[in-house]
Amino acid sequence: MSFDDIKQLLAEKFGDTVITGEETAGLQPALLINPDDITAVCLELRNNSKTYFDFLSSLSGVHYNDETNRYGVVYHLASIPYKTQLTLKISKPHSKESAELPEFKSVTSVYRTADWHEREAYDLLGIYFEGHPDLRRILLPDDWDGFPLRKDYQNAEFYKGIRID
Repeated sequence: MSFDDIKQLLAEKFGDTVITGEETAGLQPALLINPDDITAVCLELRNNSKTYFDFLSSLSGVHYNDETNRYGVVYHLASIPYKTQLTLKISKPHSKESAELPEFKSVTSVYRTADWHEREAYDLLGIYFEGHPDLRRILLPDDWDGFPLRKDYQNAEFYKGIRID
């Protein structure tokens, strides 16, 4: 299926509000998806015999640090039998003053490999994935303060008495 065919399939299944935009510049076009619909969209793209995106090859968290302090997640899907790829993106603004973490729905119920990818985005960017079965740090120590891949992260000078550069 072509990029436009996939757009049409999703709009017919979920309505016009599921796709909030598209990015067609660059090497691979991306569909901008309503964040509340990401799990259902991934499930449809995996189970539909016309698309069969059976593999989540990558999931990356993003801190845009723009005027609305947006956070997002980028999903790279692949269909092994059809030898096609698709990029999905979700994002939403998050208050800089908020003590709560930015939150998106987990896709671990659709793609098991999302487990580790979502844990990494949580650990390094502080993105909370609702419905994740075991959301905890994966790379940094449990008592690490902050999320080092955020654009506004300030490096600590010391960790447990050891100077950090």
